Amino acid sequence: MAPEKVYQMKFSKVYPLLVNKAGKKGRTREEVNEIIRWLTGYSQAQLDSALESGVEYGPFFENAPAPNENRKLITGVVCGVRVEAVQEPLMREIRYLDKLVDELAKGKEMGKILRQPQ
Repeated sequence: MAPEKVYQMKFSKVYPLLVNKAGKKGRTREEVNEIIRWLTGYSQAQLDSALESGVEYGPFFENAPAPNENRKLITGVVCGVRVEAVQEPLMREIRYLDKLVDELAKGKEMGKILRQPQ
């Protein structure tokens, strides 16, 4: 899918896919929300508002209030693409979220997913 189409998708359409992916492996909506809040800096109220407002996926990331500095520690492959090698900044942000939800679905501990020091 072309990046422009991904950016124009409604966040409210992508979000259930993320939750379902995690849910199939016994993880929760709350854990997905925690990941999104950690990555973007949105509060839960802001996240809920974004889901209700019809905001598109691109602007959701472009307008993130406080992107986490530790997101740059996210590495690995998602959808056959090495996250840290994605050149387009907005697409890299989207891939960060994809990678974190993949890690959640694979059973990784939340502290490791959120790149907390051990």
